[in-house]
Amino acid sequence: MMKTHVVRAGLVGIVLGSIGFLFACKGSKKDAYVAEIQQWHQQRIENLKTETGWLNLVALEWLDAGENTFGSDSTCDVLFPSGKAPGKMGVFYLQNDSVWVEIAPGVPVTHNGQAVQRLWLRPDTEGKPTLLALGSLRWFIIKRGNRYGVRLRDLEAPLVQAFTGIDMYPIDPAWRVTAQFRPYDPPKTIAVPTVLGTVTQERCPGALVFQINGKKFELDPIAAEGAESLFLVIGDETNGDETYGGGRFLVVPMPDASGRTVIDFNKAYNPPCAFTPYATCPLPPKQNRLPVRITAGEKVWGEGHH
Repeated sequence: MMKTHVVRAGLVGIVLGSIGFLFACKGSKKDAYVAEIQQWHQQRIENLKTETGWLNLVALEWLDAGENTFGSDSTCDVLFPSGKAPGKMGVFYLQNDSVWVEIAPGVPVTHNGQAVQRLWLRPDTEGKPTLLALGSLRWFIIKRGNRYGVRLRDLEAPLVQAFTGIDMYPIDPAWRVTAQFRPYDPPKTIAVPTVLGTVTQERCPGALVFQINGKKFELDPIAAEGAESLFLVIGDETNGDETYGGGRFLVVPMPDASGRTVIDFNKAYNPPCAFTPYATCPLPPKQNRLPVRITAGEKVWGEGHH
């Protein structure tokens, strides 16, 4: 009889030990996932504070056809910050869809460390834009539709120094959902509105179909030809309250051979316009406005566009 008790006790110990091991594994897996999201978020915070981040934008000035004077003098067409730039710095010329700059004598503007006198400026739509520098200021040309603008950064902008981070919802693996990619043949073009009041036409290779709490939803991602990931501009019922009013962004891995991918809403992040009024963000197309609360990812920050 004692042997039976010993055997039973041994079996109970094995069973309880196995259950404890399973719970430990499950807990360990969740801990690893939470750590992964935290690391992703911390890297995003650091990227925002870099020279090419969004926190140092201090101006966006649109150019008119012909001559556009620039500097800190109030009579200039394109204003640079007083105390950071000379009154008269030079002239931007917008002609035949090209932008040139002429720098006034004695103004030490540089490009790649070399002094600039006259230079054609490549816009951001043609690859890496031509970057000009003076002290802590950096500026380049952006193109949006048929408009050309000067985007100005100040590496010493107060927001860079004051920025402490972005609040997030609690990280929950349940918001990491499997999606099925349903290709459009051929890929279709979708209308994407922007904060400028314009509409851009973007390539959409197919729909992402998934479920939240047993209910089916679809989203239209954007992807340029040859892109290595899918890009989502989404809205949900937390926008304008707990999250940024203009929606949030998500990057989704390309589907595998079976058409499966993962939408991780814990990585939903604020667009640049949440931090600065000098960005030109896309807004969610109407089919990407989800009638559900996505309580995952980044919460609202700052005053940007609302």
